[in-house]
Amino acid sequence: MRFDLVTLNLVLAIAETRSITRGAEREHLALAAASKRLSDLETRLGVQLFERRARGVEPTAAGLALIRHIRSLHASLHAMEEEVAEFSRGIRGHLRVVANASAIAECLPPDLAAFSRAHPEIRISLEDQTSAELQRSVAEGAADVGIFVPPLLEPARLQTWSYRDGTLVLITPVGHALAQQPAVRFADLLEHDFIGQHTGAALQQMLLAQATELGRPLRARMQVRGFDAIAQLVEAGLGIALMPSAVAQRLARLFRLEIVALDEPWARRDYRVGVRAQEVLPAVVRRFVEFLCPAAFVSADEPSSSLFPSPHPSSPTENPS
Repeated sequence: MRFDLVTLNLVLAIAETRSITRGAEREHLALAAASKRLSDLETRLGVQLFERRARGVEPTAAGLALIRHIRSLHASLHAMEEEVAEFSRGIRGHLRVVANASAIAECLPPDLAAFSRAHPEIRISLEDQTSAELQRSVAEGAADVGIFVPPLLEPARLQTWSYRDGTLVLITPVGHALAQQPAVRFADLLEHDFIGQHTGAALQQMLLAQATELGRPLRARMQVRGFDAIAQLVEAGLGIALMPSAVAQRLARLFRLEIVALDEPWARRDYRVGVRAQEVLPAVVRRFVEFLCPAAFVSADEPSSSLFPSPHPSSPTENPS
């Protein structure tokens, strides 16, 4: 079934003005022509889109559903217009990146800045999503590249490479009993209240899983978005928290916190770069992945194709998983 924008815009105008007459005027259509377009559309769809009432028209449930899709279509068309128009300003590519909060807070921004300086013709948009959400976004084509931590939830639909290592540490208020120890085990923390990330965040899910494995509850007193909010609540004495070491070190300069090593094998985290599995990657995507993971496309029988210096030469990389 084919739709034309004139009729869809008319439907939206009628819904927003609550009048077929005013909707027709807004779209510069004669009333008879507008009424016929609306009638033809309702016939094609097999539903009534508006109910005629004394004070005007009201969308039916089917009409509301159509209006929601029309607004979504308008947003997509606007984004398309903006992106295409960028080519006139020298932009030659658009890269949609999604990353989890830890990657954004701990390691990604300097690499994005370095890539943007090297490739000013490529526009990067970045969105914060949970590791689970962003893997779906990349697998379904809603984003080009994702940076996340395992587990890998879409192994058949994603190609991934190791990007950076991170380490989890404990933060406590100044003077807390746990801060007197050089390192702590996770089991020792379960007697205390936790300040954690929002439900769905990879770190929060991992802590819940580790507590369950020990047969103990995780005393999640508060859950918030943003590591700075976590740090402020810990400083206020409302609980303890685990977070990436680099983030904790930075926040300890802003808030009165103690940092303690976490003696657990899972305290080391592997940030991964993932793209949708496909035979040939778009040039912009390949260029970005190779910038973050210089050995990403190097095999035993293929010489390095890297054209760009590594922003972190010591970072380990590996073959696609």
